[in-house]
Amino acid sequence: MPTITKRELIERIADATKQSRVEVKVTVQSFLDQVIEELSKGNRLELRDFGVFETKQRAGRTAQNPKTLERVSVPPRRVVKFKVGRLLQQSLTESEAAPPKAEPRSSQVETKPRPKTRRS
Repeated sequence: MPTITKRELIERIADATKQSRVEVKVTVQSFLDQVIEELSKGNRLELRDFGVFETKQRAGRTAQNPKTLERVSVPPRRVVKFKVGRLLQQSLTESEAAPPKAEPRSSQVETKPRPKTRRS
C-alpha cells in the first residue's frame, strides 16, 4: 500500500486546480494549522461527509516496560479521535467490494491434478 506525502498531495492539487505549488502549499499548511489549533483548544472539527475530528481524554494507567519488566505509571493524556463520514465510508466500502483484477490468461500455469491417496 503506497504512502502519499504532503508534498505529493500538494502537487496533485496544484495540477488539478492549475494553481502554483507555492499557493497550494500555503493553503494546505494553513488548513492543517487551523485543524491543529482547533483540536488543541478542545474543539470538535466536523467536515461534512468526510468525518469528525475530536479530542478525548485517555485515562492514566499502569504499564510494563517490555525490556526490564518494570511497572511504570502512564499519565492521563488527550488523544485525537476520527470518526469516518458518510461519503468516505461509502468510498471505502465500494473499494472493498470491487473484485480484484484478474491476471491475463497467458500467465496462468496449467497444473496436473494430484493423485488421490488412501487413508487408513
